[in-house]
Amino acid sequence: MIRTPWRRRDEPLDHAELARLLPAPGDPELSSDRLSGLEEHLMTEIRNEIQNGIRNVTPGAESPPRTGASTGARNVTPGAESGSRPARRPGRRPVLAGAGAALVLVAAAGVAALTGGLGGPGGSGGPGSAVAPPAGTVPAPVVQVARGSTEGLAGAVADISGAAARAELPEPRPGQFLYVRSEVSWMVTWDGADGKNESYVEKLHPREVWMSPDGGTGWLMEPYKESIDREGITLDGPGPSRPSLNAPSYDYLRTLPTDPDLLLKKIYDETEGEGNSPDQRAFNTIGDLLREQVVPPELAAGLYRAAARIPGVVLVDDSADAVGRHGVAIARADEADGARTEWIFDRETYTYLGERTVQTRDVEGVKEGTVRGHTAVTDRAVVDAVKQPPAASAPGERSAPPTPTSIPIPSAGT
Repeated sequence: MIRTPWRRRDEPLDHAELARLLPAPGDPELSSDRLSGLEEHLMTEIRNEIQNGIRNVTPGAESPPRTGASTGARNVTPGAESGSRPARRPGRRPVLAGAGAALVLVAAAGVAALTGGLGGPGGSGGPGSAVAPPAGTVPAPVVQVARGSTEGLAGAVADISGAAARAELPEPRPGQFLYVRSEVSWMVTWDGADGKNESYVEKLHPREVWMSPDGGTGWLMEPYKESIDREGITLDGPGPSRPSLNAPSYDYLRTLPTDPDLLLKKIYDETEGEGNSPDQRAFNTIGDLLREQVVPPELAAGLYRAAARIPGVVLVDDSADAVGRHGVAIARADEADGARTEWIFDRETYTYLGERTVQTRDVEGVKEGTVRGHTAVTDRAVVDAVKQPPAASAPGERSAPPTPTSIPIPSAGT
């Protein structure tokens, strides 16, 4: 990434002189027709940008802040995470597409707040009228923030990394695809009629990703998103690309060192200058690698051990993924905004279940305990073609279930 350094001015800016050189400001009030036209144009541009970004983002470009997201919310939110993050091809880290598409909802709410409403149910479109919450959202859940501690962290990480190293994941052959299915939901901040921020989240919905081992070919299905066709969209790249930590492929992951110290040094070196702090960015990068990937077992073990070496990482005794499965969590709170990301593991098998981001303090209208986003991985497998479910693959190609099969997976809600 090429960065342009800030230049210090040799002498202070003379604002009075500058004001004399600029034309007088115009009347900011616009007609209702003009406002409607601008609103429609803005929404069209946002949808086009999201659609183009999902298909054509090249490694090193910037993903919308899950802020998670995405940001995100971070990734509006989320997915997630805090701070700026280099954009990458969604085929490399497809979960970010969900956070980016959620920006359409945020922008719509912003336009509504500026123009007095989008019209339709819940608002007349006139100045000061009530605005309905973003479509397809529900109030964000609020939970009791569990205390995190370094006590027991080393033992838990040893169990988690040991289970990851023993995982019997199938090795993908040329022409096959890595498949991940998740239930996901990210936060959308809505400016209500009283001008106060109100936290809403997307309805919990399924998300399926297929990626070739080299990362050059893939498919995403997430019908909940307006920017994604019901049959899904291609994640094929426009041409050869160089994989990296911000744009990984399975083949690239196989080349990474498994020693936790070497891994952590590489992560710090390659993410220097990104995010709110080096430690938070390192934690987020590891989480991104684990969230929607099929990671080689020895590397997964190394990543967990590396994460435990990051200052501020704690163990949370109880957390729950997007479908309500409880477990222990490796977690870290972002010092900048208080959003704590929790990687959740089954208490008995130490299998990765999913991720949750919880607000640990009141920040900019987002209250303590608000769940900014959560995911639940319900299947990881190797299949023979895009859009092919694991059951249709050859015998022995499907990976072991990531969670107890007796727990139902809801199709919507929180």
